[in-house]
Parts: sequence; C-alpha cells; structure tokens
Amino acid sequence: MTGHPKVLIVASEGMPFVKTGGLADVIGALPKALAAIGTEVRVMMPKHAKIKHEYQDVLETLATTTVSLGWREKYLGVQTLEAGGIKYYFIDNEEYFGGGVYRGGDAENEQYLFFCKAACEALSLIDFDPDILHLHDWHTGMIPLLMKTQYPGRPFSEKRILFTIHNIEFQGIMDFRLMHDMLGIDNGYYTPEYVESRGSANMLKAALVFADRVSTVSPNYADEIMHPWFGLGMEGILSARRNELCGILNGIDTAVFDPENDPAIAAGFSASDITGKRACKKALRDEFSLGVKLTTPLISMVSRMTGQKGFDLVQYALEELLKEDAAFIILGSGDRQYEDFFNYIAAKYPAKTGVYIGYNEELAHRVYAGSDFLLMPSEFEPCGLSQMIAQRYGALPIVRETGGLVDTVAPYNMFTKEGTGFAFSTFNAHDMMAAVRLALSVYREKPVLRKLRRNAMLLGNSFAKSAEQYRSLYKSML
Repeated sequence: MTGHPKVLIVASEGMPFVKTGGLADVIGALPKALAAIGTEVRVMMPKHAKIKHEYQDVLETLATTTVSLGWREKYLGVQTLEAGGIKYYFIDNEEYFGGGVYRGGDAENEQYLFFCKAACEALSLIDFDPDILHLHDWHTGMIPLLMKTQYPGRPFSEKRILFTIHNIEFQGIMDFRLMHDMLGIDNGYYTPEYVESRGSANMLKAALVFADRVSTVSPNYADEIMHPWFGLGMEGILSARRNELCGILNGIDTAVFDPENDPAIAAGFSASDITGKRACKKALRDEFSLGVKLTTPLISMVSRMTGQKGFDLVQYALEELLKEDAAFIILGSGDRQYEDFFNYIAAKYPAKTGVYIGYNEELAHRVYAGSDFLLMPSEFEPCGLSQMIAQRYGALPIVRETGGLVDTVAPYNMFTKEGTGFAFSTFNAHDMMAAVRLALSVYREKPVLRKLRRNAMLLGNSFAKSAEQYRSLYKSML
C-alpha cells in the first residue's frame, strides 16, 4: 500500500469532550498529531451526557437504528461533528450513556458491551472507510472478537485492528453469562485460549487474543507486562504474542500544555527565559495560602489517589517530608482513606500544605507551572503524563523507576550534573525520601537546578514522535 493508512480511533472518552483520566488526553492529542503528518484519522466514542449537554446543537445525525443484544433491541444513534480539524462520531444511547462515563460493576460492563456491538454496527453507517481500527483499553475489547466471529463477509470485517493497552489493571471482568446474554458469544470461546481468565470472562483478554497487533503506551511497560507482577494474569497471552506487541511512548498536547502561552497561569515562561516561573510560584503559594517564603521549594502531586500511584508511601513519609524546608501541594481525588489523610495533614500543617480534593484542569496547569518538583512514586505506571507535563513547565519529576517513568525521566547524575528529574528504584518510603532529599539538595545549587530545568523543558514531549511510530506500525499491518 502507498500513502497513509486511514485510521478510525475508538475509545471510551477523549478531549475536548469528556475527560476522567489520562486516556482522554491521549485521545485528544494523538489524532491531531497523526493528522499533522498527513494521516486521515477520525474518532469514535460514546455520546456521554456531557457531550449531549454541550454539543447537541451542532451534532449532525448520520443514522438511527437498533442493535440486537440477545433478546433485546436497543436504540443506536450515530452522530458527528468536527472539532480541531478532526471528525468525531458519537454512539448515542441515553440508557447507557446518559449518566456516568463509568458506572462501575456490571452496569459498566453492560455499557461497554453495548458500545462494542454498537461500534461494529456503526462502521457501515458512517461516511468513512478506514484501513485500521485503533482501539483503546478494555472498553473496546470485544470489537475484535465480534468482527471476526459475528460479521463474516461484511465489508468491514476484514479491517486490521490495533489494540492499545493504557492500563492493564482494568480488564472488563464479568460472569460469562452476561457476555453471552448480551453479545451472543458462543460458549466455545469461554476457555483459557480465548476470553476466560481466572474463572471469569475478560474483555481485555478478548482483545489480546483477536486483535491483529497489540501495543502499549511505553516501551518499558511493554516489557514489564510479559511478567506476572505487572501482567495481572495477561502475561501468558502477551508473552505468546511478544512478536506482535510493542510499546509506543505517549506524548502530550504541547499546544494545550504550553508555559509560554498558557492563559491559565500567572506569567508565561520558556526554557530560554524562565523568569515568569517565579510569578507562577508566588501565585500558587498565595492561592493555597501557604505561609512559606518564595525561596522554599514546592513539591506537588497531580494524581488519582490510589495505591497504584504510591500513596501508601506518601502517607507514610509526608510528615517527615514536611520537617524539611519544603512545602507540599496535592490536587486529586480517589480512595477515601487518602482524601481523609490529606485533609488531616492540611489542617495540621496549614502553612506548608495545600490540598484540593477533586480535579480542576486550570488549577492543574497552575500547579505544574508554580511547582519546583512533581512527586510520582508509582508502584506501576504504564506511561504517565503528569511527569511529561511537569517537565514542560520546569517542575522536575521525582519518580519511581517503573513503566513509562523509566522512558521519560533521566535520573539526575551527581557526577555529570545531567538529568531531567530524580528517581528511586525500590518501592518503599525510605528510598522515596532519599530521592526527595537529593532533589532538595540540588534545589540549593541554583546553576545545576537551572540546567536540569532547561534540560527537562527542552524535551518537549510532544506527540509528534509517537505519531510517526504509530504511522509506521499502521503501515506494517497492511
């Protein structure tokens, strides 16, 4: 084949429409990066309630029909609009997507079983004939199985399928009876060779078996998930398909995360002129009413509060950290035990701690811009975007060496004075604190700090390189 393959990206969420996590950032940035290098790319996702509320007046309806889910007939609408030069298709069904993006439990499984079936049906209803279907995470996991077993002879059934794992922890696990009842999956596929895993049906595994190629969001994570500690039951099939598995590092949308032209922050700055970062730090300190000097190093976290993100380590060590000449800000939400802990810390140490429970996109930009360091002590991290955003804003990451954090953060070398952040390898609080103390010592060496900041900011971390790698992978599949 000559020229660029045509690509349809299918995912559960994406910027600028709906965001609950990093997946949405990728789905927002990757299509634009692909389009910039000449790839014809479009995106399909559910029409969540937020999309209906904000875009209903500009959506165009392409088709209305019904989808058979076992004995049920469910409404399917396909609507479209163009945003940022990319055409989007939305799967419309108020019953499944009129509430939460992810409903949890079997309600969520039903949402995305429907989405997989509806996406297959919609392929013949849209005004686009892709060469490649690029599917993302377990919410799209049944599409490869359905296309290859229930649509023989249909024009779109021979499309090549790339499935990307963003986080293998989430797999779409359910009783096989639900999968059989809704999608009519033959009992013969409920075996360890196909969709069965540890006594349950597994949507992620279905994709790993039936997709033509599998990728994940960093090279190091692709290696890690072929081993039991990281593979979470999928290491067998991934090892068997190692020649069809690759890791392509995510990037960030450098137009959205641009410290030189970011309307959300107090002052613009760049790698060549970082003076505006001081104003950003002062504004952030004042926003959280911290009672520390502007020269006090500011460590931040922008994260889901879960065990995966290393919050047990932070919970153990934070009061020790606050004994140092440092202040701490956290923006995020998650497990109740961590939210309660940070509220307690904020009340006990109000002069040195700022806490925002929830998520606020503009505030996140201000935190990155005003911080000196970003703490990411993850137990595992498929790629991570926060460390790349932090580098772009001159906040040096302090990370554990796992997954994509290995691929994106060059640890400070005290002999050469080079690096783009700080790192520790063993998942424990003492090693994390050693890395924090090293970062704080470098903070006092201003010429070295300026050099590391410049190194980090010059990385760029755009999706341009990722897009080129994806384009090469698409071409190799045809």
